[in-house]
Amino acid sequence: MSSPEDLKGVPAPSGETVPGNGHAPEAPSSEAPPALGVAPVTQPEQPTASEPSISYAPTVDNSYGYDDPYAYQEGPQVTSVIDSPAAPEQAGSPLPPPAGTGGNGNGSGTPPEEPEPEEDDGMLRMSFLEHLQELRVRIFSMLAGIGIAFVLSLTFAGQLWLIVQKPAEEALRALGLDPPKLVIISPMESFNIIWVKLPILVSIFLASPWILYQIWGFISPGLYKRERRWAAPFIICSAGLFIAGGLFAYFVAFRYGLTFLLGIGRDVNITPMVSVNEYFDLFFNVVIGVGIVFELPILVFFLTLLRVVTPKFLIDNSRYAILAIVVLAAIVTPTPDVFNLVLFATPMVLLFYVGLFASYLLVLQRENRRFPWKKVLAIMGAVLAALAALVYVAVTKYGYKLTYLWPFLTK
Repeated sequence: MSSPEDLKGVPAPSGETVPGNGHAPEAPSSEAPPALGVAPVTQPEQPTASEPSISYAPTVDNSYGYDDPYAYQEGPQVTSVIDSPAAPEQAGSPLPPPAGTGGNGNGSGTPPEEPEPEEDDGMLRMSFLEHLQELRVRIFSMLAGIGIAFVLSLTFAGQLWLIVQKPAEEALRALGLDPPKLVIISPMESFNIIWVKLPILVSIFLASPWILYQIWGFISPGLYKRERRWAAPFIICSAGLFIAGGLFAYFVAFRYGLTFLLGIGRDVNITPMVSVNEYFDLFFNVVIGVGIVFELPILVFFLTLLRVVTPKFLIDNSRYAILAIVVLAAIVTPTPDVFNLVLFATPMVLLFYVGLFASYLLVLQRENRRFPWKKVLAIMGAVLAALAALVYVAVTKYGYKLTYLWPFLTK
């Protein structure tokens, strides 16, 4: 075994020589030169900010109180330009915050609180009480619109009643009752119908655009900004379909249904005597019910807008939708015969496919695709031109006349 004296002058692995005492050399200081026979410790070059470097950093031996040049870390330490202590000063960027401050410089260890944005991708944030306040305002606005329309309807109450009772007159005249008249059972029936219920019914149709606008204003805060642009199409289409449903009920559905109902029992000497109250209740239910049913395309469109259904799902399950429409038509129609059932169900099925088409357009818009409007409009124009030619031939050569009642052609 070699003694400390035998190791004198033997170079160390890193280039140093071990002194005669066998111990590692003391770290050189700037004040005194190292002892004789001991080579100075070579310091690793400092990395520059322009290129990365790999260095083996010595570890500290706490037992002797100085750096042990023979002890190395297990792996190399990669010092990049960003990790270099001189990099922030040379780049002009501030030093990173001290540890434990959490990155915000306040020493709390928590990220700084940011104010909550008023909108999240265009969606407004409202509390529960704010929603209740908004609902109250919208309901009062709806009632105010209906009230203004009610006052306007009162000024034409007499003329409106003549329009409403006309289907009853035509049905009674068709059954051989002349003059066709409606009767009252109680003294207040005429007042309640002509001056209260009828103006309310008319005001609902007149104020329907305003009512739908308030409904859209209530639900729009829950929609994204890109979805709020459907406001104008929603109001126009919804109000138009509701009014179209009321007109369809007045000119088509209610007239045929009333004629069928009053004709029951004529072959067994039953003479119809229609009360004003009963007649208007039936008229109100049919007109409002058909008007609501005509909102089916809007319902389908909104379900697609909310991603509840897709056009493919609707097409795959169209048979069940048609079955549900027939059941609903059987409930809404005032008569149990098949003719009136088909008369109600046919437009409802067509409206379902109109809503399906609207949902398909919405999906195309989401996928940034376009619908071939030019081809479709050309085909529709050709079909309408053919129908117009047929009507012209029927009127000029076969003596048919155009009327405002179904089927709009009479001989």
